[in-house]
Amino acid sequence: MKIFGRYICIIWLSIYNISSFAQNNVIDEVVWVVGDEAILKSEVEKLRLELGGSISGNPYCVIPEQLAVQKLFLHQAAIDSIDVTDAEVNMYVEPEINERILLAGSKEKLEEYMRMTLTQIREEYFELYKNKITEKKMRAKLTEDVKATPAEVRRYFKNIPEDSLPLIPTQVEVQLLVQQPRIHQEEIDRVKNTLREYTERVNSGTTSFSTLARLYSEDPASARQGGEMPYMGRGELDPGFANVAFSLSDPAKVSKIAQSEFGFHIIQLIDKRGDKIKCRHILKRPEILQEDVDTAMAHLDSIAEHIREEKISFEDAVRLASDDKDTRNNRGILSNIKIEGGDQVTTTKFEMGELSALSSELARVVNTMEVGEISKPFTMVNSKGKTVCAIVKLKSRINSHRASISEDFQVLKAEVEESKSEKVILDWIKEKQRTTYIRINPDWRDCEFQYPGWIK
Repeated sequence: MKIFGRYICIIWLSIYNISSFAQNNVIDEVVWVVGDEAILKSEVEKLRLELGGSISGNPYCVIPEQLAVQKLFLHQAAIDSIDVTDAEVNMYVEPEINERILLAGSKEKLEEYMRMTLTQIREEYFELYKNKITEKKMRAKLTEDVKATPAEVRRYFKNIPEDSLPLIPTQVEVQLLVQQPRIHQEEIDRVKNTLREYTERVNSGTTSFSTLARLYSEDPASARQGGEMPYMGRGELDPGFANVAFSLSDPAKVSKIAQSEFGFHIIQLIDKRGDKIKCRHILKRPEILQEDVDTAMAHLDSIAEHIREEKISFEDAVRLASDDKDTRNNRGILSNIKIEGGDQVTTTKFEMGELSALSSELARVVNTMEVGEISKPFTMVNSKGKTVCAIVKLKSRINSHRASISEDFQVLKAEVEESKSEKVILDWIKEKQRTTYIRINPDWRDCEFQYPGWIK
């Protein structure tokens, strides 16, 4: 995960195949000491086997140095009382474990593969992510005052060769008007009756909830895990789902039917931990008839024509006719929420790859449009997994180009601040090398280290 810095990535990758390390014939020894922390030969060997040929350079130099750098950050974080809560850590731990279970096929296979119990695996991940978050916070604290002035940005732009300037990919801004095809009450009743049948089968002991989820749930991610979801807070869940899930207290009971933006669910409690809940669920979505899709498409075609004839603006049409509350309250403008440097950033601009990841159907339509053009109606699968009908307006397009001071000042400013932050971190590491007790086994010293200064 790039948001935690490149020094931690070695540690992160190591957890993926812990069981592959089986050097029973290796006698362990301390190869580095940083402060009062030891780096063992077994740690280095484990990571070397894990990463194989992906390490650039001598692994017996690269790996212990990265471990040493991490220990410097963690030691300073302890001195500065950097606080990392269990909730922050568990936000990453549970999804990671669930993904590992998914890849392995089951909890039992994961335990067999990693040669640990699930509790031990969870403890490993907890320590791993706690270190990641701690280092990230420590780095952020060291660089929190780093800022680039306009003069520094202009000087950077002036001095850098044109072919070395950042390449800005094509970016677009789009406005969406979305309509959900009609769902007949008969179809809703059919879905609810199906879920009631599942509940009866669980309550009677005929079939387990997990088995039914694997067979019938329309949430692919959780279905593979028997319907299990990670620990989540109320605010992370759809309100309709959360209200029912958080009302549960008996793991043996199956909930009443819950309705969310994703469809209809039945839920079974697994555990509660503080303000978070872990549960399993079965999702069923009502089917949409083609005739109702056709009706929605015809309605959108009429709206699009009215917009082209300037009888109504796209923004007013969105306000009056769109079924998508996220874009309806923002004049139809689609927001791009992403992680940059570990922080959540919201922008209205999408690179085409980002738009395609959100909706391949939407990206295909936008790719051929001119700025200001209103598309023909098309169908797409939204972020809730529902098939909807939509028209789109291409609000703006900035074609791929080398960064310029006038159009891309913020990009260049970020480049300068990143460079200054790297200098702050480098100077800090040099100072810590000078003031921290460091001992390296003589057999491990013949290296070209990234940060000279380990050997005094």
